[in-house]
Amino acid sequence: MTIEELLEMEQIKNLRIMYSHYIDGGDVEKLAGLFCEDAVCEFGEKHGGDWVGREAIRENYARYTSVETPPHSFMHAVTNPWIRITGPDTANGRWYLLDLNLFQGSENPLTMFGIYDDVYRKVNGEWLIARTRIDFLWPRRDYHGLRDEE
Repeated sequence: MTIEELLEMEQIKNLRIMYSHYIDGGDVEKLAGLFCEDAVCEFGEKHGGDWVGREAIRENYARYTSVETPPHSFMHAVTNPWIRITGPDTANGRWYLLDLNLFQGSENPLTMFGIYDDVYRKVNGEWLIARTRIDFLWPRRDYHGLRDEE
């Protein structure tokens, strides 16, 4: 592994971390800006099926975050990044997701455990999310496994 690859991986890590900050803080515009114009969110039928294109992704996240709660009432904690550089402008990544509910008075702060499975593309020198999927592990299980390199 080269120093350049490590630097690329750090940029990708920051991309997924900013995703968590923006979604938890309710900043849908900045969140949508983390996706390629033709990105796809593969969230399954329970979450509206595939969201195709940055505008559809922005609209769906706006609906998802429209619940009237203070910012950071939910926390998407991502950990254990596994990033694979697959080409000069492409990469794959997997992240553990611990989704926490921080509402006052909530009996159980655990909302879900899962794994983000991402495809990244470098556009104009910036890493963006090209595809993302959640492999749900708990409380319901909908596991797809490791994505083939794309």
